[in-house]
Amino acid sequence: MAEDQKIQTYSVTNSWWRSDLLRWSSYNCEMLRQAEKAIMKFIKRPYRGFFVDIGSVVGESDKIWTVALNESSDKTPLVMLHGLGAGTGLWVMNYDTISKNRPVYAIDLLGFARSSRPTFDKDPQIIEMQFVKSIEEWRKEVNIDKMILAGHSFGGFLASAYALKHPNRIHHLILADSWGYPPQPENVNQKYNIPFWVKGIAYLIQPLNPLWAVRAAGPFGHWVVEKTRPDIMKKFNSIVKDEKAISQYIYQCNAQSPSGESAFHSLMSGFGWAKNPMMNRIHEMDESIPITLIYGSKSWVDNASGDIIKKTRPNSYVKSYIINQAGHHVYADRPEEFNSIIVETCDLSDNDITTKDKESKNDDLSEE
Repeated sequence: MAEDQKIQTYSVTNSWWRSDLLRWSSYNCEMLRQAEKAIMKFIKRPYRGFFVDIGSVVGESDKIWTVALNESSDKTPLVMLHGLGAGTGLWVMNYDTISKNRPVYAIDLLGFARSSRPTFDKDPQIIEMQFVKSIEEWRKEVNIDKMILAGHSFGGFLASAYALKHPNRIHHLILADSWGYPPQPENVNQKYNIPFWVKGIAYLIQPLNPLWAVRAAGPFGHWVVEKTRPDIMKKFNSIVKDEKAISQYIYQCNAQSPSGESAFHSLMSGFGWAKNPMMNRIHEMDESIPITLIYGSKSWVDNASGDIIKKTRPNSYVKSYIINQAGHHVYADRPEEFNSIIVETCDLSDNDITTKDKESKNDDLSEE
């Protein structure tokens, strides 16, 4: 995916939307690069961004966009995996704190944001292994022996899949409001009291990728993001002073070929569940891998998974946190609490406390 792809232009007369049309291109990597830069300039610590060539994992020559901080530290690196429709830019409120005393690497998952967008397989099992292989090839190229692997939402699902396949590379697994753990309830419509009209719309758009509306809006996709998810923009107000930066970044991340999004669509059974739920396989994970789970008290993700994991892994370190007043985007809703948990967990992992102390506790962090 070359970064010098041409920008499409249009001849228009209406000045209020002319600039958007002139700048828009559904395949314009340069605009995504600029949108990311507008966010990353608010990071105080030095960082570098670079592409890692992972070879022919899915496409002919796949590349993973990587952001790295504090690489000179000799502590175990923390590697961050984002969720659906996101990218490395959305960790902007976390980088400075979590990288203070250790190396931090954040990657754009294959098929998302600035990474290559190859065509994944259609088989869910193969797709999962393709993602896992992309992470493993990235690890080899960056020359990391063992890592603390953290994932949010879909990134948590993939981090778990990676830990199942490569347990010897995981020093600690951190799951932030992870998607894809509990099986889909048989009575989901009754349990969640879903209105008839919502079920009808869900049925009609089921064949479509989750973020299809952003691309369908073309050059007005940025407006769609702003109007439909103003809550996400507000989360970053304390750090990102450019009021358009976050919405532009999210739009540009999802305006391009929906490679990773299509792969996610093949993995899901209804938006909230996975076809092959991780809970059905958690017993297969090496019991020496410590797991820390972070949930938002107001998230749509069921935090009961934390208790089930504890019961399933009685001989392993499992610790759950529920952050009050936080939703699904727990890293942005309550960044100070989130960062504190990450730093504490990494420090405990350095001291091997998580492998010595098998007692699990469930901590609720109250709003200060």
